Amino acid sequence: MTHQKKVELLAPAGNLEKMKIALNYGADAVYGGTSTFSLRIRSGKEFDMDSFKEGIDYAHERGKKVYCTINSFPFNSQLKLYESHIAKMAELKPDALIVSSPGVVKMAKKIAPDIPLHLSTQANVMNALDAQVYYDMGVTRIIAAREISLKDCEAIKSVIPDLEIEVFVHGSMCFAYSGRCLISALQTGRVPNRGSCANDCRFPYEIYAYNPETNTTFRLEEESGVGTYIMNAKDMNLASHIDEILSSGVIDSLKIEGRTKSPYYAGVVTKAYRHAIDDFYAGKFDAAKYQAQLNTTQNRGFTDAYLVSRPFEKSDTQALGFSIQYGTHQVAGLVGEDGKTWRCKDKTCIGDRVEIVLPVGAEVECIENEYGRIDEEGGAYWLTFKKIVSASGKEFECIHSGDLNDIILPVALPGYTILRREIDEALMKKGLTEDSTPMHMQPKNQLN
Repeated sequence: MTHQKKVELLAPAGNLEKMKIALNYGADAVYGGTSTFSLRIRSGKEFDMDSFKEGIDYAHERGKKVYCTINSFPFNSQLKLYESHIAKMAELKPDALIVSSPGVVKMAKKIAPDIPLHLSTQANVMNALDAQVYYDMGVTRIIAAREISLKDCEAIKSVIPDLEIEVFVHGSMCFAYSGRCLISALQTGRVPNRGSCANDCRFPYEIYAYNPETNTTFRLEEESGVGTYIMNAKDMNLASHIDEILSSGVIDSLKIEGRTKSPYYAGVVTKAYRHAIDDFYAGKFDAAKYQAQLNTTQNRGFTDAYLVSRPFEKSDTQALGFSIQYGTHQVAGLVGEDGKTWRCKDKTCIGDRVEIVLPVGAEVECIENEYGRIDEEGGAYWLTFKKIVSASGKEFECIHSGDLNDIILPVALPGYTILRREIDEALMKKGLTEDSTPMHMQPKNQLN
């Protein structure tokens, strides 16, 4: 079986800047939301109605799509609010609404009959029988659970060929089955299925055994080198299997998870999968190339999860020894939308040399002037700083993370170009080493 149309690459949009970055780094579509009715409640707070509308218009001007998340489960007291929210979202003309429950499917069809409906992974559709029910209700796409197999996708498609199937290919995995977890609700009162998960599965835990007959409690000792992050799932990474997934011909959209991820993640991960997809269709698929870029991001260790392997065949899906680890690179700066200046995300001094990471399809010229030099080496572009001067004329010997001065570039670069350095150099500038702090306590770069 072969695809009649090129598969869609779908990336997360936590706020307007991340949305624009994802689109510039190769996404065909993005997904995001504005309210507590979205499972993206924490990132959704970064969008208001005006900025979400601006994002939709920005995407549409570039021939891209925006899917609006309204995928939490409503209480009775919220039903009228849901109706109002769906109506407001419909006015912005998103390309689809992502919903979870049958009742909200019915409500959305009534209020916004012309907007396609995508069924959230929270609905847990795993077979053609359930898919048919939602398809008959008007759902045009199902977002499959992270636990689904490619064979099950093929089976659904064979029965309902017009139903689109979207699968996760990268990002955080849930300890429970597709988000069906209440540990956060138990410990902090934050309900995962209403968008406010506190990620309790990422914590280290001490284990105790209690004997009620003797009223004795024993603390179980950690086995050396194993760790007590007992519920911490590794991150999904299916980049090496994109050729197999696309060859099946049954997948319509590849989804990158990223509810609260950084702008750097949004750009680099999207670009890696853009290249993987394009290279597949061009007959030059090279998994090592995509993995090298994905390894630059912070992660919990990678696993290819369950789409191409049965769960009981997997023994590498947990990271017991740490919560998060550095990637191979760290962000030094992010170029503004107009391409004329950049803002510091990691200490940078005169004489420093950083790698230039360009949006998809962008180019840069090699130049040298009083502000710096851009040269090409090893297939990559590099920027060396000779002067660090803000747009207001202030000069610096070094500039530090979080400084809000816009720093003049030697030459205009494409908007949202990323400047980065290798992690060893970044840690050395901080007086740290990769082993000098516990993994779960390692500081997260503002972008990475």
